[in-house]
Amino acid sequence: MDLAQQIPCSRRDFLKHSTLAAPGAVAGALAVARGAHAAGSDVLKIGLIGCGPRGTGAAVNALNADRNAKLWAMADLVADNIAASRRNIQNEKAGQVEVSDDRCFIGFDAYKHVLESGVDVVLLALPTFFHPHYLKACVEAGKHVFCEKIHAVDAPGVRMVAAACEEAKRKGLSIVSGLAWRYDTGVVETMKRVHDGAIGEIVAIQEMCNTGGLRCRARQPGWTEMQYQIQDWFNFFWLSADLPGLNLVHNLDKAAWAMHDEPPLRCWGTGGRQTRVGPQFGDVWDHHAVVFEYANGTRMYAYCRQQDGCATEISDRFFGTKGRCDLLANRIEGERPWRYSGPPCNRFDLEHVALFSAIRNGKPINNGVYMARSSLLAIMATWACYTGEVITWEQAMKSNHVIAPKVLAFDADPPTKPDAQGNYPLPVPGITKFS
Repeated sequence: MDLAQQIPCSRRDFLKHSTLAAPGAVAGALAVARGAHAAGSDVLKIGLIGCGPRGTGAAVNALNADRNAKLWAMADLVADNIAASRRNIQNEKAGQVEVSDDRCFIGFDAYKHVLESGVDVVLLALPTFFHPHYLKACVEAGKHVFCEKIHAVDAPGVRMVAAACEEAKRKGLSIVSGLAWRYDTGVVETMKRVHDGAIGEIVAIQEMCNTGGLRCRARQPGWTEMQYQIQDWFNFFWLSADLPGLNLVHNLDKAAWAMHDEPPLRCWGTGGRQTRVGPQFGDVWDHHAVVFEYANGTRMYAYCRQQDGCATEISDRFFGTKGRCDLLANRIEGERPWRYSGPPCNRFDLEHVALFSAIRNGKPINNGVYMARSSLLAIMATWACYTGEVITWEQAMKSNHVIAPKVLAFDADPPTKPDAQGNYPLPVPGITKFS
């Protein structure tokens, strides 16, 4: 599958697929139009698959976005996650939670039961490894989907996401991505001006996502190795795609947006782990630095770090022939200075407003273009650092490299296991290969 050919990247197609034209317009449409959806009822039933903190937050955002939406079914690998999530969502949106005990499903096949429970919309917020497989199943079952970022951990997963999104188009289903900055009002307005030439031609992009460390979940007595890794999935590459997949992907997506989602030619990078060292940090690194090179000569310099006690910064800066853009400050400097002065917004609510408005208005929205491309950028970034190789877009796009367990079960072996001292094998640049 040729991802570059499958996903359009002209300006017209980009604007059509990238995000809502104006959050206010979508909110107004949502208030006025309450047409019938596929199930023929004014109530939209939501299924939540993945009941951790992000899934819980996504469910609240979805219920905020549509007063006639109901949380109907829930699934997770862990019963305690469902109980805590249902309780927290109930506290926030009591009148919109109708999850009975017999619609709470546990285990690796729990998602299937949610799809069979009569839901109209599915929210996916799981360890990244599961997203392509569950997204495909949702579309096959005829469900509208919100899928949290990142959307895959390898190129075959990216191709699965792209194919599922194309099938959703054919079925008239809506697919919305958790790359939420594309729904932020100030960022949308700023990006419009970048695309209209306010800073001229972009010659360089600097992306930074430098933070302190994320959480580590301690191994509990009685857990198998698979249970432990899934519970502590941030710290295992096969589940998260490392820091570029966990957090830098948001920055890479905004840079891709600025470049009209045109793929780069290639990337190279460096990184490692210096402070987050030990078995409790699995097999991921604590810093990456990557350079993406585009056909027109533009370069994107992307950095991410999770080291406590260090300077932190999350920013997106575009440098053009006529000026500069600080995207998160909603500011343009240079020949045509400008700054957004509108009200703040909740981008996490707005992405669901877009989804539910599209469903009710019968005008499907599909974020498949950037879901696939930005995920592949993150995967390229990780592997360029792991291997020390220059990785081309074409090479990444065609890769069949997969790291996955042979069997998904808590008593099965995960794809990486600790040695006698408890340490996990790490990639070694110059030795580790990408294929």
